[in-house]
Amino acid sequence: MHVVYVVPFFMAATMRFVAGAARLPGVTLSILSQDPQHRLPPDLAPRVRAHWQVNDALDPAQIVAGVKQLHAHVAPVDRLIGSLEQLQEPLAIARAQLGLPGLSVEAARNFRDKSRMKDVLRARGLPCARHRLVGAAADAHAFVREVRFPVVAKPPAGAGAANTYRLDDAGALERYLASHRPDPSRPALFEEFLSGEEHSFDSIVVGGRMVWWSVSRYLPSPLTVMENPWIQWCVLLPRELDGYEDIRAAGASALGALGLEAGMTHMEWFRRPDEGLAISEVAARPPGAQFTSLLSYAHDLDFYGAWPRLEIEGRFDVPPRRWAVGAAYVRGHHDGHAGGRVRGIRGLDVAQREFGSLVVEAQLPRAGDVQKDGYEGAGFVILRHAETRVVEQALRRVVELVRVDLG
Repeated sequence: MHVVYVVPFFMAATMRFVAGAARLPGVTLSILSQDPQHRLPPDLAPRVRAHWQVNDALDPAQIVAGVKQLHAHVAPVDRLIGSLEQLQEPLAIARAQLGLPGLSVEAARNFRDKSRMKDVLRARGLPCARHRLVGAAADAHAFVREVRFPVVAKPPAGAGAANTYRLDDAGALERYLASHRPDPSRPALFEEFLSGEEHSFDSIVVGGRMVWWSVSRYLPSPLTVMENPWIQWCVLLPRELDGYEDIRAAGASALGALGLEAGMTHMEWFRRPDEGLAISEVAARPPGAQFTSLLSYAHDLDFYGAWPRLEIEGRFDVPPRRWAVGAAYVRGHHDGHAGGRVRGIRGLDVAQREFGSLVVEAQLPRAGDVQKDGYEGAGFVILRHAETRVVEQALRRVVELVRVDLG
């Protein structure tokens, strides 16, 4: 089977999925990318049959042209896949033009356009934030009068918490409108601010049926972390999923409403103070920010290989959830900002003595490294144990003990 994997740039996280595809028996793997072939990781390059370089890997026309070249020079193409959020609609358009199976164009747009997504979900009676596409300042003011502060402003096709802002009062609204200036050709998505415990919901659908699901809890929400540079973020995957039947049912209904027939999804959702739930948004792709690693550790299954197998062969063997797993993201702050150059890291010796046996993976910064702005910070520690309580306590201890000093 000849598979073309679209990889705009050879980022380490993406290449783990590419390596998973390359390991599948019977797969001839070609890569379409903006990066040149010589930048392929040395351990992966021998397993890639062909490479085609384009100027813009998010352009459906260039994807189609590249696939046709690989079809002519290597073998007929059977699958066209890609794991990034921004790729899902261009890939769907290209597959439709090439007659290849995969996520439909309509479903891809339902997932990618967060305003359209919420329209679909609300039409099905599924709980989600009230929202409006804002193409002018007057639209923003009208929405705020309707839902009241605080509100959230973000791009309609964003990913994660990037370019997402919480607006608490009229002054914050005016500052946002002055710096971003929405217009009909480039609107902003305004939503009511959802309060409560934030979670994620990962799932796998085969033949239109959800066959596997998982829940993670955020400690605290990514937006709160983005707004407070001193906070170090944690994610907890409890071993037990009792008590989450409501989001399992709502998640399955949401995926059906959005048109997913097969694939992996990552959903953000809230447990409201009144114990109800609200769906924030859903992406038709594997999760980022080490979530795929966390899922792999929780189930003793390599999800970096399981996702491409699902995309290519349409198969997924449902694993038991064997462990509770969590990640603590360590980051420093300096002069009120989360970005900067690392001067050092403190507390590792105490952390090692207290719970070093729980650590299954760690990526920690060294002096001189640059910490980028964002909730993921300068590095992470992944912990695993059979008891959820043990992992949760250890995560809280990590962010108490470990301190990154920035210069």
